[in-house]
Amino acid sequence: MAHIAVLGLGNWGSAIAKLWIAEGHSVKGWTIEQEVYESITMEGMNHKYLPEHSLEGIDVTMHLEEALDGTEIIVLALPSSVILGVVEDLLPHLRPGHVLLDLAKGLAPGKRLISEAIHEMLSEKDMHNPLAVLTGPTIAPEAAGGVMTTALVASEDESVAIRLAGTLTTPTFILHAASDPAGAELWGAFKNVVALACGLVDGLKQTGTLGGDNLKAAIFSAGFREGCILLPQLGARAEVAFGPAGLGDLYVTATSPHGRNRRMGEKLGSGLTLEQALEEMVMVAEGVRAARMFRDRAKDLGLEVPFVKALNTLLDGFIESEECCRRMVALS
Repeated sequence: MAHIAVLGLGNWGSAIAKLWIAEGHSVKGWTIEQEVYESITMEGMNHKYLPEHSLEGIDVTMHLEEALDGTEIIVLALPSSVILGVVEDLLPHLRPGHVLLDLAKGLAPGKRLISEAIHEMLSEKDMHNPLAVLTGPTIAPEAAGGVMTTALVASEDESVAIRLAGTLTTPTFILHAASDPAGAELWGAFKNVVALACGLVDGLKQTGTLGGDNLKAAIFSAGFREGCILLPQLGARAEVAFGPAGLGDLYVTATSPHGRNRRMGEKLGSGLTLEQALEEMVMVAEGVRAARMFRDRAKDLGLEVPFVKALNTLLDGFIESEECCRRMVALS
């Protein structure tokens, strides 16, 4: 039995907590949201993020130090926009035996990977805690409901990834170990960009114009191709594109009705402005932030990214969704 702290009880943090509780692990959860805390403590469910799934057995708290007490694996199930602030608060309470598992993907300020930023924060405090990232085709309500789900656990020290995969795998949540955290993290962020673009098609379909599976397939393939060109330039191994952290995660995020980035794109495709769409979202859609980060990183390296550029032109309000899709299709 492992002793696990899940920091962040959104839909994915809640889902994996449920899976590990069912497997007999001891799981503590931490949230800063009063309504989430009350929902779980009083009713045993997270009505805001994961309704209809019991979280009985989780020890939930709003105090970070309490969540860490007696645990060995710390799971950072946090949005990329806030994770480094939480890690900063976490450092004074970190023990040498703690292993960190990062579920956030993407680029931190300074255009570093989030995992790289965490490594730097640890090094500045002369800490050497093992760190791994987890990514893959993981739609939270399906995983929580017992649908067979695979994901990748990657660490520069592959022995850490192997141990985590062995410990945290369940009969329906199957983890594979790898030694390329940069590739896993980059694809984990880029798939949200492609999902956002594919969601535009679903929004356009609602208006009776242009949208359909033919167009979505063209946009999906154009996005995947650009990722295969761009991400190795940023440090990903080429083969990651064809595994669960690449094509697998890309497919499910771009097509599932549960995917929040696809849903965000759908709102934009239906005619909402970015600000209106963001206001309607309960959960964070990482694709908007990721699109801008990849645009800026590519510009710094002098790389052409027409797919990412077209999406950013839409997000900045200079073109409509239909024109954005036409520009993406021209790349197919």
